[in-house]
Amino acid sequence: MRKILITLGILVAFVIAVVASWIFAGRQISLFLDRFGTIEMTSARINSIAYEGGGTGGILHVNDLALGLNDRNGPSPNIGTTKNDQLGLADGGKVFAFGPPRSEAENLSTVPSAGDDVLIEIRRSILSWPTPFDLNFMTGQSPSWKRHLYYRLLWKKPSSAKLEMMWRYEQYFYPGNGWASGFMTHEGSTGLIQLDISP
Repeated sequence: MRKILITLGILVAFVIAVVASWIFAGRQISLFLDRFGTIEMTSARINSIAYEGGGTGGILHVNDLALGLNDRNGPSPNIGTTKNDQLGLADGGKVFAFGPPRSEAENLSTVPSAGDDVLIEIRRSILSWPTPFDLNFMTGQSPSWKRHLYYRLLWKKPSSAKLEMMWRYEQYFYPGNGWASGFMTHEGSTGLIQLDISP
């Protein structure tokens, strides 16, 4: 009988430790698991891309998504026109040309050239985490769960030039309303987190 009680006590302590870790370190655990894989929600061909800003920072509009470039902790590319009059992105001494800018647009914008392989993909974390201590005194509505959303832009040219960008945001779950359609930033862990230009 004593052995059963000890085993039960160990099991209860283990469950409490797991739940406490999930509540208090859920974001970090989720980030760790996301290194090994995420779940695809949707992917679509990029039909247009536009830049709103002053050359550094600002917003990159990909189809109907507005993706920020203002995070100070991540890559900070420069966007403008290249010497060949192409809408381009520069980072770390490398330049990727999207294509010729559309003259009728208010902001710098372009559409993929024929032969370009272009994709925007939305993925989510494997693990969501509970947020029982989040309180919102302004609206009275607080999320009960959170998870990470990943936006991956992949643009390949026939010349083998390739651009890959990744954003990470937090998505909130509200009881009665489900997962919010928008996303939120969390300083130091969200925003543009990856930018690779090759070759």
